[in-house]
Amino acid sequence: MEKKKVVVVGAGPGGLTSGMLLAHRGADVEIYEKEDRPGGRNRDITLGDFKFDTGPTFLMMKYVLEEMFQETGRRASDYLDFVKLDPFYRLQFPDKRFYPSGDMEKMKKQIADVFPGNEKGFEKFMEKEGKRFESLIPCLQKDYSKLRDFLDPIFLKAAPRLAVGRTLYQNLGRYYDAEELKLAFTFQSKYLGMSPWDCPALFTILSYMEYKYNIYHVTGGLNMISRAMEKVFKEEGGRVHYKSKVKRVINEEKKVKGIELSDGRKIMADEVIINADFGYAVTNLLPVEKLKKWSPKKLEKKNFSCGTFMLYLGLDKKYETVNHHNIIFADDYQENVETMFKEHKMTDDFSFYIQNPSVTDSTLAPEGKSAIYVLVPVPNNKSGIDWDKEGPSFREKVIDRIIQKTEMKDIRDHIEEEKVITPRVWEDNYNVYIAAEFNLGHDLNQMLYFRPHNEFEELKNLYLTGGGTHPGSGLPTIYESGRICANLISKKYKLPYEEPSFDPQKILENV
Repeated sequence: MEKKKVVVVGAGPGGLTSGMLLAHRGADVEIYEKEDRPGGRNRDITLGDFKFDTGPTFLMMKYVLEEMFQETGRRASDYLDFVKLDPFYRLQFPDKRFYPSGDMEKMKKQIADVFPGNEKGFEKFMEKEGKRFESLIPCLQKDYSKLRDFLDPIFLKAAPRLAVGRTLYQNLGRYYDAEELKLAFTFQSKYLGMSPWDCPALFTILSYMEYKYNIYHVTGGLNMISRAMEKVFKEEGGRVHYKSKVKRVINEEKKVKGIELSDGRKIMADEVIINADFGYAVTNLLPVEKLKKWSPKKLEKKNFSCGTFMLYLGLDKKYETVNHHNIIFADDYQENVETMFKEHKMTDDFSFYIQNPSVTDSTLAPEGKSAIYVLVPVPNNKSGIDWDKEGPSFREKVIDRIIQKTEMKDIRDHIEEEKVITPRVWEDNYNVYIAAEFNLGHDLNQMLYFRPHNEFEELKNLYLTGGGTHPGSGLPTIYESGRICANLISKKYKLPYEEPSFDPQKILENV
């Protein structure tokens, strides 16, 4: 039987996941990528002798990644070197520091020392959020293409644990009295680009997943995951075409037939998977005249995540006392967050994240030097901020805050290499719609069936993977979106595959 031809637009994590699974199952798969290497926002940035991850730096839910490799008969550990981090990160508040750990006894002792009286709250948190996690995760492994999917027993079992009407911050108040300890378990909403005072309570499982399944670094950076997936894809007979920008999908009425490249070449296919930022795809790659539910005008009215201001610094010094991951909270965290999300403005008192991976990984910078990654959550481009004008002065404010809040007092004197990515650059150079770095917001009315479907509902033979589609943003969920696309196509053409099943014991074996 002739192999079915599948074309994937974009060699990001979702496209690579779909590609390697479908190639393994017997499809003829080609990936077209505008850059010269894989990864999308998961690719590497090289500045002189320094190497950085462009985007994601936390590897959570490692077991999901393991499952993707296992489905091709491989082990991720044969392709990647995983390093478990303990502590996970440093959380720095105005008057104290906290170092979360996956060691439960160590964690309880630290809570007793820093936030006395809250230790039992952690035990309650792990018990109750564990039950929520086990009921909700299977919902993220299947597609929600039809309203009747809400009648699936998997969803009906999970529905009572959605905690509708309660926010993430409110939910943490059920476990902890200490304000800063609540924040220590709510800042993870930044993975979704949302405020913990608005983020749905169901996302409390994000912090649970960290404590249950740990956080990992990958030697060489998380960009190495995309390199490994590319290798598997090629081993399975897949082909990647770099420096091949896609101009549009080719369609006849509402049926997609292939893609057209920017150089005019046309590639025909039985199925097309788009692994591009959803907002960019809708406004640039799809026939907008055919779209109703996701027309550009309707897209503008949707709720989107915040943006990010990025600094990548190659230093001729190593800061051994600065942790691998560091989250520095604003003095008034709630005001900082609410001003950013509700008023679309920045305050001088802002929170930021520093990755100092050179204390863990010697491959990213020359000996005695370090590759420093700085992320500041900022409003997306709906704010109207002129980053060409404001960027240089904001860069100075960020450096000032690093000097003020960390041990890196002399950082200005040690910068050898530097790259800045502002929201304007995210939108113009990285094709991120309105620079919403974490895609569509994760409100309940933009989740599951109400999020863009993996099998796109407005055009036939078209599938979507990535953070803007179901199940959401973050590497593990993007891998799941890639698997859902592969499974939908496999089901259509009767390619061999097994539906994923949630097995807590198997998960622990993969951690």
